[in-house]
Amino acid sequence: MPISILNGLRAGLILCATALVTTAMAADTGTVHAPGGANRGTYFDYMKTVYAHAGLPFLIQVPITAFDSNYQLHGLAAESWEQSGDQLTWTFHLRDGLSYTDGTPLTAHDYVFALQRAASQGYDFGWYWSGAGVVNWAGVESGALPPEDLGVSAPDDLTLNITTSAPRPFLPSVVSLLFPVPRHVVEKLGDDYALNADTIPATGPFRIESWDRGSNVVTYARNESYTGPWTANVDRVITDPSVSSPEVALPAFMAGEVDFTILNAGQIPFAQQRFPDQIRFNAVFATSYLAFDPEIAPFDNPLVRQAFYYAIDREELTQTVLRNLAIPAGSILPPNFPGYDEGVAGQAVFDPERAKALLAEAGYPGGEGFPEIEVYFRVQGGYNGVISAPMLQYLQAQFAETLGVHMELRLMPLPDWQQAMADRTNGLFLAPYEADYIDPSNFYGLFHEGGRHHYDVASYDALVDEADAESDWDKRVKLYADAEQVLIDEALIVPLVHPVQMYVVNQRLSGPSVEANAIGMTPMDQQRTYFYTHVKAE
Repeated sequence: MPISILNGLRAGLILCATALVTTAMAADTGTVHAPGGANRGTYFDYMKTVYAHAGLPFLIQVPITAFDSNYQLHGLAAESWEQSGDQLTWTFHLRDGLSYTDGTPLTAHDYVFALQRAASQGYDFGWYWSGAGVVNWAGVESGALPPEDLGVSAPDDLTLNITTSAPRPFLPSVVSLLFPVPRHVVEKLGDDYALNADTIPATGPFRIESWDRGSNVVTYARNESYTGPWTANVDRVITDPSVSSPEVALPAFMAGEVDFTILNAGQIPFAQQRFPDQIRFNAVFATSYLAFDPEIAPFDNPLVRQAFYYAIDREELTQTVLRNLAIPAGSILPPNFPGYDEGVAGQAVFDPERAKALLAEAGYPGGEGFPEIEVYFRVQGGYNGVISAPMLQYLQAQFAETLGVHMELRLMPLPDWQQAMADRTNGLFLAPYEADYIDPSNFYGLFHEGGRHHYDVASYDALVDEADAESDWDKRVKLYADAEQVLIDEALIVPLVHPVQMYVVNQRLSGPSVEANAIGMTPMDQQRTYFYTHVKAE
C-alpha cells in the first residue's frame, strides 16, 4: 500500500464528495439502481439464514439498533435501552406504532420469536449469538432445552429483555443484527413464507415490490407505513446480482444501467482519470486471513503454522497485485477499529529464513516430504471477489518459492465453503470477515470455542471471556490484545490483508450515504440500512 494512501487512511485525508462529473443515466428519478444482492439465496429472511439468504432482507425488516456511516449506534426499533444492576440483562424499549405492512403491530414478541426460532432451527449464524452469551443458547441449539428457556423475553409488547451468562457491555451493538420474524405469518405458512414476495410483510423503511426468483433481481419500494427513524429518501431501490462483479458493473455504470460500482485494480486508473470527482474511498473494517484446522495434518503441527505466518510478504502483496485494493494485515483487527494494537500487528513480518527454519524443524526441510495441500476459498462479489483469487495466486507462488510447498486453490460456493469448515473436511481456508458490529468482541468471538472455527484454546477463551465482561474500556482492550497474542503464539491465524474499496458513483446520487464521513471514508453500502435510507437520487 503506498504510504500516501495509508496516511490518508489513518488521518482522514481522503477527499469528500464534491462536484460530480456528468454521467448518462437512463434510470427514472427517485430510483437507485444498485449492483449486487444475493444471487443464489432462497429465503428472504436474515433470521433464517445469513449465508444463503436472498436479496437484502435488512432493508425490509427493522433491527433493534443500527450503525450510521460514522459507526455511531442508533436505536431503530428501540428508542432506549439500559442494563440491569447485575449487568446480566439488557432491556430494550421499543417504539410505539411500528407495524408490518399487513397492518399487524410489530411487538417485542416478534424479536423473541426470531431468536427462539433461530436457536432451535440450527441457524447458520448461531455462533454470533452464542458468542454474545445469550443464556441457554447452546442448550436450545442442541435440543437439550426448549426454545422458551432461551434468555430472551417480552414482558409486554414494547419491552424486550435479553439475558446473558456474563456481563456484555456491547450487547446494544450485537442487536443491530436482530430482526423481527412475523410469527403470525410463520404459524400459517411456515418458513416458506420467505420464498414469496407476496407473503413477506415488511417492518422497515422498504418493502418488496417485486422479486424475480430466477435472477434474484429485487425491486424495493419505499414503505409508506414505516414510522421509525431513517425513512427512505428514494422511491425505489433495484438490486441486480448479475452486475455484482466490477468487470460487468463498470460497463453497466458507463451505460447508465447502475448508479455505482466497486472498482478492480485494472479499472482504478481509468476511472480516476475519467471520473476524478466521482471516486469514493473506503477502508473496510474487515480482515482476510488464513485459518487452519489444527487437528488436520500437516497443520496439526504448530511449527508448520508458524512457517506459513512468516512466509508472506504482505507489503509486496499489497503494493503489487492488490495495489489500491488492500493494506497489510498484522492483526485480526483493522487499523482505526476500536481496540487495534500496533504492537500486536507489528509481529506479522516477512522473515523467509525463519519460515524455512521452522518448516525444517517441523520435518520438512525445503518442503521435502510436505504433502500437497489445498486452500478453500469462496465465490463472492464485492471487495472479496476482487482480491481473493489474485491474493491466493500470489501466496501460491510465494509458498512454493519460500517454503517449497505446493498449494492448490479450490473455489467453491459460499454454502459449500461454510459446510466444509463445519464438517472439517480440509485443513486450510481463506477466511474473510467483515465486522458485523463495531466492537472488538465481534472479531475475537470468531476464534472462541463454539465460534466460527474449531478452536478450543482454554487460555484464549478465558482472556476473551474476561474481556467481554469487562466494562472498563482500557482493561478490555488489554485483555483482547493478550488474547490475540495467544493466537499468534499458537499460529492459529495468519492475517493477510485489510481490504480497501474504490467506487465510482453516479452524479445523480447525493446525501450523506455518498459523502465522506468524519475520518474521510465513504462506507457506501457497508452500512446498508443507513446507505439506502440516506441516499437521494435526482
